[in-house]
Amino acid sequence: MASWVSLLLFLICHSVSQAEEGSSSTSILEFNSETLINNVVQDPHTGRVYLGAVNTIFQLGSDLRLQARTETGPKEDARTCTPPVSACQDTKLMANHNKLLLVHPSNGSLIVCGSRYRGICSLLNLSNVEQQLYYSDIKGEKTYVASIEDNVNVVGVMANYSKAFSVFLVGKGYGSLDSTKLISTRILQDYRDWVVFESIIEASTVQTTPFVPKYLHDFRHAFKEDGFVYFLFSRTLDGEDTKNLTFVSRLCEQDPHYYSHTELQLNCGTNNQFNKVQAAHVASPGKELARTMTLAWGSKVLFVVASSDDDDSISALCMYPLNSINERMVDIITACYSDSGKISGYPAVDIPYSSKTEEFCAAKISVLNFKCGGDFLPSPLASKPRFALKAAEVLTRNGLLTSVGVAVENDHTIAFLGNSQGEVWKITKVPVQTCLQKKDCQSCVELRDPYCGWCVLEGRCTRRLECRRAEEKNGWLWSPRQQCVKIVSFFPPNLSCKKTGKVKINIPSLPSIGMFDHLQCDFGSFRSEGKRSDSGQVSCDLPQPPLIPQTPEDQDFVAVPIKVFVNETVALAAREFKFYNCAATVRKSENTPCMSCVASPWGCQWNMLNHTCSDIDDDAHSVHIVILSLMGSRCPQFENPDPVLIPVGYKTQISFEGINLDLYQGRVFTIGTELMKTTEEEVNFGEGQFYTFSGFNFSYDKSPETNVLFYVKDKESGMKMDSTLNVTLYNCSMGREDCSLCKNADPKYRCVWCSTQKACVYEKLCSQQGTEDLYATECPNPEITDIIPRFGPLLGGIFITIRGSNLGIQKEDIKSITVVGEPCIHQQEKYSVSTSVVCEIGKVGKSQWGQVEVEVNGGKRGTSSMFFTYNDPMPDSVTPARGPKAGGTLITISGKFLDTGSKEDVQVTVGGVEEHFGVKVTCRMGEYRADKLPFNLLPVTMKYGKSTIKVIQNAFQFLENPVVLDHYPKGSFHCGGRNILLTGSGFDLIQKAVMRVQGDNLSAFEVFIFVFISIHFTIAHEKNDTAIQFRSPTVNVSQSQPFRTYVHLDNYVKELKPFEYHPDPFFNELTKKVITETSIIIVTGRGFSKAMTAKEAQAFVGDVQCLVNTLQDDKLFLDPPSTQPRARSRRHRRDTRSQLLELMIKFGKGEWVVGSVEYEKKNDLSLYIIIPAVIVPMLLIIIISVYCYRRKSQQAEREYEKVKHQLENLEESVRDRCKKEFTDLMIEMEDHTNDLSEGRIPFLDYKTYTDRVFFLPSKDGANDVMITGKLDIPEARRATVTQALNQFSNLLNSKTFLINFIRTLERSHDFNARAKVYFASLLTVALHGKLEYYTDIMRTLLLELMEEYVHSKNPKLMLRRSETVVERMLCNWMSICLYQFLKDSAGEPLYKLFRAIKHQIEKGPVDARVKKAKYTLNDTGLLGDDVEYSILTLQVLVQGEGPDVTPVKVLNCDTISQVKEKIIEQVYRNLPYSLRPKVDSVILEWRPGSTGQILSDLDLTSQKEGRWRRINTLAHYNVRDNATLVLSKVLHTQQNYDQNQENHEERNALLEDDKVFHLVRPADELDEIKSKRGSIKDKSMTKAITEIYLTRLLSVKGTLQQFVDDFFRSVLCSGAVVPPAVKYFFDFLDEQALKHNNVDEETIHIWKTNSLPLRFWVNILKNPHFTFDVHVTEVVDASLSVIAQTFMDACTKSEHKLSRDSPSNKLLYAKEISTYKKMVDDYYKGIRQMVPVSDQDMNTHLAEVSRSHTDKLNTQVALHQLYQYASKYYDGIIESLDEDPAAQSKQLTLRLQQIAAALENKVTDL
Repeated sequence: MASWVSLLLFLICHSVSQAEEGSSSTSILEFNSETLINNVVQDPHTGRVYLGAVNTIFQLGSDLRLQARTETGPKEDARTCTPPVSACQDTKLMANHNKLLLVHPSNGSLIVCGSRYRGICSLLNLSNVEQQLYYSDIKGEKTYVASIEDNVNVVGVMANYSKAFSVFLVGKGYGSLDSTKLISTRILQDYRDWVVFESIIEASTVQTTPFVPKYLHDFRHAFKEDGFVYFLFSRTLDGEDTKNLTFVSRLCEQDPHYYSHTELQLNCGTNNQFNKVQAAHVASPGKELARTMTLAWGSKVLFVVASSDDDDSISALCMYPLNSINERMVDIITACYSDSGKISGYPAVDIPYSSKTEEFCAAKISVLNFKCGGDFLPSPLASKPRFALKAAEVLTRNGLLTSVGVAVENDHTIAFLGNSQGEVWKITKVPVQTCLQKKDCQSCVELRDPYCGWCVLEGRCTRRLECRRAEEKNGWLWSPRQQCVKIVSFFPPNLSCKKTGKVKINIPSLPSIGMFDHLQCDFGSFRSEGKRSDSGQVSCDLPQPPLIPQTPEDQDFVAVPIKVFVNETVALAAREFKFYNCAATVRKSENTPCMSCVASPWGCQWNMLNHTCSDIDDDAHSVHIVILSLMGSRCPQFENPDPVLIPVGYKTQISFEGINLDLYQGRVFTIGTELMKTTEEEVNFGEGQFYTFSGFNFSYDKSPETNVLFYVKDKESGMKMDSTLNVTLYNCSMGREDCSLCKNADPKYRCVWCSTQKACVYEKLCSQQGTEDLYATECPNPEITDIIPRFGPLLGGIFITIRGSNLGIQKEDIKSITVVGEPCIHQQEKYSVSTSVVCEIGKVGKSQWGQVEVEVNGGKRGTSSMFFTYNDPMPDSVTPARGPKAGGTLITISGKFLDTGSKEDVQVTVGGVEEHFGVKVTCRMGEYRADKLPFNLLPVTMKYGKSTIKVIQNAFQFLENPVVLDHYPKGSFHCGGRNILLTGSGFDLIQKAVMRVQGDNLSAFEVFIFVFISIHFTIAHEKNDTAIQFRSPTVNVSQSQPFRTYVHLDNYVKELKPFEYHPDPFFNELTKKVITETSIIIVTGRGFSKAMTAKEAQAFVGDVQCLVNTLQDDKLFLDPPSTQPRARSRRHRRDTRSQLLELMIKFGKGEWVVGSVEYEKKNDLSLYIIIPAVIVPMLLIIIISVYCYRRKSQQAEREYEKVKHQLENLEESVRDRCKKEFTDLMIEMEDHTNDLSEGRIPFLDYKTYTDRVFFLPSKDGANDVMITGKLDIPEARRATVTQALNQFSNLLNSKTFLINFIRTLERSHDFNARAKVYFASLLTVALHGKLEYYTDIMRTLLLELMEEYVHSKNPKLMLRRSETVVERMLCNWMSICLYQFLKDSAGEPLYKLFRAIKHQIEKGPVDARVKKAKYTLNDTGLLGDDVEYSILTLQVLVQGEGPDVTPVKVLNCDTISQVKEKIIEQVYRNLPYSLRPKVDSVILEWRPGSTGQILSDLDLTSQKEGRWRRINTLAHYNVRDNATLVLSKVLHTQQNYDQNQENHEERNALLEDDKVFHLVRPADELDEIKSKRGSIKDKSMTKAITEIYLTRLLSVKGTLQQFVDDFFRSVLCSGAVVPPAVKYFFDFLDEQALKHNNVDEETIHIWKTNSLPLRFWVNILKNPHFTFDVHVTEVVDASLSVIAQTFMDACTKSEHKLSRDSPSNKLLYAKEISTYKKMVDDYYKGIRQMVPVSDQDMNTHLAEVSRSHTDKLNTQVALHQLYQYASKYYDGIIESLDEDPAAQSKQLTLRLQQIAAALENKVTDL
């Protein structure tokens, strides 16, 4: 990316230099490469540009058009290969990155060095790079120039060697497979013993040092200047500190031995903040910058962009004058040669790349004699950090700057910067050469672009050289100076709209006006000639009054813009000129017209006789009747009203003063106001200048008080006089609803509480009787109307607000507050007079409720009618339970009493409470700011007030933020509406996705934000975990500006780069007005393809859409509609004048009507002639042929139609039924899930669990001695046997004995697989007390098994079956270690899955004989026939258990046994299965009337069909809905017993005589019947029709999908708590796999699958009764088997290729298998990344399991059974022990013989 930026910077500078010579329309040239561009160079003689890209070299002309290209890769290579490649092994195709590109003009060649073949270079022809001039890969290591490492930079520069021949110097960092030569000189021709590209200098310290790898050199630039060669790089200071520092090194071009190599440290920024150089450029600055830097003309400056080692998010530009670099280097060299390496007494010189510690700067030599060093002088040299050359940062930029380029324009220096994201800036923050885009002076200068300026007399924004009169004074205004031609002032500054005249316009910056230039002044509808005076002012005639626009209603002037034009079209400047209107000044204040007139800025006068305002010289009557401007004190007016407070509802007399009324002697005045409406009353004249007004009975209830402004009129003329009579009207009752508020009123209002009116009124309005003092009235008791909140925590600590009335006048009036009898602390600062009291509640011991009481001053109390309750909030769950690290997830906390307190009292540590507070609390998650995400779920803490804290453990987990990988398309028009597809991962976490576009106008720093919320949540396919689809927002902009586009995924923000907004396209008027269905519509314009494709664009003719066939940038080709379109709108439809239709183009949200067209149908006249002549005879022939054929096939056709009709009806009925059933099932299953969540899961205790897992599959099943625990040992021998078994237990704890014991048994041929499984289970129980030892034995045996499979068998088969004892031991070990995980995590989803399957199956018919169901997952267990049935609700009464009845849902097709099972299931649902009565132990009686009938499966009433007898159902007995049945247990009475016995015998007899069926007879019997009476076609149709019922599998699968997914997630989620045993064992497998070369990742995956999912989870999934106290029927087991098989398939690595012939069970979950496979892979990867479980931690866990459960197991029975194997294989065991030296040393043989003698009186050798 950085190199691409370098190219763009080069092109920009190149364009700028070309533009100085070219036309004004120069644009940025562009060339696109298919691969990353690494280097760019230009031939200074021809102007050709050469690009070194990955795998390609491009040759471009000066216009950047491609001239030639040559491919340099990919090449067959290997990292360790030494060329030629033909001698290398293990090669592969590798990309060739261009490392170095140099122009060698003297011989017309281009030096090209790549990353392949150890960095060998080649020479290409400068005129045609396709011609290779030189290449050789057989010259050895001496010709290896570049580096094969992608991260090692290489720089180079051309030079001369002793003026004899050309060479190039190369600077290269260290690569692991490269040489250590930092700098080398390479020859370009064969010379003596040297060959092309050979390094001709070998003696330099810079080349041979072994310390180079420590210094981490990173070369960035190389250049040559004034006989010196410079390299710019970064490195560490001493090879030990890892911090990078920037250095520039210099050596003489004519120094063949590098004696002059000197390095100078460059510091950029304060304290060398930007310490690592990224790029550089050397150039001569412009005059302005050179003057600022006090540099001589022509001096060079090194421009450097650098970043910080610690933070590459910010970079800076620094400048170093080349003469300053050279001077500092001379100081360093002089210090070493002459001053012992010191400057001003401080050490200044260092010897880099050396281990020397002695004094090396000891010579006293003149530098002038040895400018390029010598072999006897110290070399190389470097500066100490103290004497680094420092430069302040010129500017900083966010991001990593990687390129810099410099150009000079108008003597000013412009730098171009590029960053790692491919963005390019000019320092002035505007795009390169945008001058011509700006159409006015202001926008031109706002660019602050040194390239641009305003060409005043041409009215254009141009570069200086493009403005013809730029050299004249003020002819070209430079952009950065921010100046435009402006009108400063007018004379006169304004004028009356009734007058005209001349105006002088002052324009100080007016350019020189030539003889042939003429000026004009534009006033909108009027233009006049302008004349320039000697003083520089422009004089123009003003328009006549009729031409002046009307004065606006809301002001007293009209502003008319005056524009000064030169040469009629070029606007120089503009400013508004004001024409005032004196008559309009009175509008500002109608109550004081005289004051408004004479106080206006226009100099108006007031006529007192006719009450008018006019221009100052319009009236010349008499000075006595005219008031001039600014003489407002002479205006006649009324003022100073008394009183100023007027109560509502009481007529109050007002007196006021009148002044300047001499001319109005004897006149009558009236007074009024808006509140008096149309009423006006006369004013009474008083003494002197005073007047009175008798008052008015005002009414006003909108606020407590309001201002009233009275106007006064001269009654004779009806004109208003000036009046400032302003009084305050107030209403005592407003805002003072109770006594306390009334008494709190300001005394000036004289408000009292009137008891009779129960209101606050003005004192004179109270009609209270007696002489009682109205101000002494006591207020009633306080009244409480509300308590907020009404619930509080037991620990108190929250504020409650008590609202009401008469709650005191001041805060001290509150004497006490009690809440539920407990004191509540008054919060005085929150007190509101009379209406509100706030207090802090205390804590109580338990939940209780009660009233709130407030006592105020005077002992008055108020008690609430509502109650306050103390609750203990109990949050219990958080949903969702995960979200992105950036936050923004909206979580909901559920629980009990969460609405305790108020919203403000609750604090949640993971975010602020937002949106909702009540039974549930909703919070917005904040950002997780820690660097490392926590592995486990985090607790969510809720704090209520000051004291109550509630924690929900393991409630929420932060996951990594979503990853945005790409977006397409990458642009949009301003109109928006384009579909933008965002791809990535992790989008499932996101709740809200927003696309935002931000525009940044750099001059005014305006930010425009446009927000568009994606609609992906409304359409499922528009959002999934990997994709989100947006519609681009609409942006409304008046001028072009850059936009940035962001996506907000909750709180995670990602900028979309690149994403560009283009101006909306422009459409030309349509030329072709008539179209036909065969014509092509061509729409022209420009900018179509900028952000649209033909597939996205839409076009409409009228209301019919037509196809956009081709879209080009300037043309659209449309296919016209094939049908007659109509007008889109009703208005056009009513227009009957023509058949014109609108042609509309739609791009996203943008719509453009490009014209109107007429749709003309094609003339079909010719067809009318052709049809009769040709077509009709042909049709007659065809019709005759068809008729003959139809007669022969008529019967077959009828048969086909009949069958087809039947199939269609059948298909339609199946579709409707599936849809209906699926909807019903989802509703019922949701109810079932809710019921289930409230119940208890019947987990088995540990002993029962292990008994069933270990021994239930044995041949004895539940009767196995290990389950019953009963040993048949005579009482006399019991003590002896117990002692011997304890000795045998000790013997088993000998690892030597136990290993020999197991090996002996497994060598025996009669020790079969069943015996191995049983033996391993016995061993597990026997050693349960020492599980650590058991684990050690298991590991030892597993290692042996692993060796056997790895070396002699297929490793992938290990652990697949239980063929050895250790494989079963592993299974048992997993069962033990995962029991707690099963209870805590996986058990609940497994139980829900089991219950859901059972519920789903039982809601449809289940055949009790063939064990097939209508609703199942297993196709072999699918009931093929369409059985009719209905749902019944039975009212069941259990005899002996009270009068309550239980409603039970059953099917009328259920057998009586099935009905019993459902009744028992419902009645005893709170009991585990083992404690419920069994079906055979109860009888069911139906009592339809006075007598009862016992229901049974078979009796004498059973229906018989031939030899088949149907099992009785509820339908057989005609049991109706809501029937009452009695369930009673057998043996209640003798009568019941006898009856039951009789029925049992009757049923046995029936079973013996006849074949029995329930819903469907066996298939063979049906086929036999059908073969007798049907055809082969009937049988094939029957078979085909049964396949239709497979759709039921999909219905059941869809309903159960959530339960299946929940179980899989609970088992395969490494983000949750993973049992330590799983991590421990998986690490053991990984560790062992690393020790064997032939064990790959697939094999490890298979081992893990065989050890956990296959060995444990499949077993648990298929047998829920191993974990829960439940009964699993055959039909439920069949469906569980399908899910178990799916689980097994998900854990395999092999791909399952499915076809139409694949089993239905495989096809059913084919779509989900890939998802489940990914879950398995992620699970295994997640476990591998977990923190390892140590042996100590594992042993501690196992010891705890042993301690908790061993005493419950039948250990003695297990030992006894184990000994039976020892006894059976006694001789083999003794032989094995005798051959083992370790066993002999421990006398294990003797100990076994002693145990045998004790247990069975066995004769031994003792």
